[in-house]
Amino acid sequence: MRNDIATVAELERFDALLDVRSPAEFALDHLPGAINVPVLDDAERTRIGAMYVQESPFLARKVGAALVARNIAQHIEQTFAGHERGWKPLVYCWRGGMRSGSMTTILRAIGWDARQLDGGYRTFRRHVVAELEVLPTRLSFRVVCGPTGSGKTRLIGALAAAGCQVLDLESIAAHRGSLLGGWPDRRQPSQKAFETCLWQAMRQLDPARPIYVEAESRKIGDLRVPQALIERMRAADCVRLDTPDAARVELLMREYAHFFAEPAVLIDKLKALTALHGHARIDAWVRDAEVGRWEALVATLLDAHYDPAYAKSAAAHFPGLANAVRVALPDTSDAALSQAAAALANADRIPNQPETADGCRVSLAPTTNLIDEEA
Repeated sequence: MRNDIATVAELERFDALLDVRSPAEFALDHLPGAINVPVLDDAERTRIGAMYVQESPFLARKVGAALVARNIAQHIEQTFAGHERGWKPLVYCWRGGMRSGSMTTILRAIGWDARQLDGGYRTFRRHVVAELEVLPTRLSFRVVCGPTGSGKTRLIGALAAAGCQVLDLESIAAHRGSLLGGWPDRRQPSQKAFETCLWQAMRQLDPARPIYVEAESRKIGDLRVPQALIERMRAADCVRLDTPDAARVELLMREYAHFFAEPAVLIDKLKALTALHGHARIDAWVRDAEVGRWEALVATLLDAHYDPAYAKSAAAHFPGLANAVRVALPDTSDAALSQAAAALANADRIPNQPETADGCRVSLAPTTNLIDEEA
């Protein structure tokens, strides 16, 4: 292989990953940790592409070369100005073609040991797709289950703080996975970017240790969870959260506060449920939203919509719930979640827990009685 080419397997060898595609391409997805240093911006790429098709490839290459040279010069003078001779960047474009080739050639001529990614982003994308079919099969998951508002996502965070391995799907997807689960301050990534982040997260996990993950459906908002991961999760052992209804309502009141400031947005989402619940029930929910009866609305949404849907889905997709470790939370405070996470983490460190007379394992955590296991 040429000495100016590198493969996907060599990504860790480089000081920087330079994505020379346009900003729009970069925004759709990119290699983890890459910076965008486009040799053609969005408008320039569109112009040169149209010129290539409508006028002539030669003219497009001639005009494009001038633009690329000008943009590379700007990056050298600004973005790369502080790098010493030993800097070693990896450069890529869509398929390892002229855009990344031009940047690599000039950077090497300066004296930097720049390399071009063989096959570009396209090859990286194929690698991610293939790995997502394999990586989940090497990992041992423990699925945190519980109805909406029980504190599943917060327990995942507490488990991470306690030193446990977690795969936080909702954080990666920027969505809580329910009708009202959209984040107010962050849009969901593209499907490709979601899968790249999943690949990056899973390849850093230790297969010898359990990984806690929240129970999810096949879709989180607009994003699809890879099939191999869903199958592995549904075959996994489960942890079940039992949280009082009042605590669940209180948690959702905090998490859905942004809807209370914009009732019209919430009302539109409620109306989308008309086919499922009928006009009379939806009209009642809309009236609650219009007059600000938020606590009553959240409570009835749990009772009439979320809880029946969860019970049906959980029973159908997570057979491990029948023998789940049960975590009884008095509330969803940081203290209660930290205590539960510590007990789970402690149980993970004990390979053979003693059994009670009826065969149920018990937690050895001395500071909590939150954990039990169903017979």
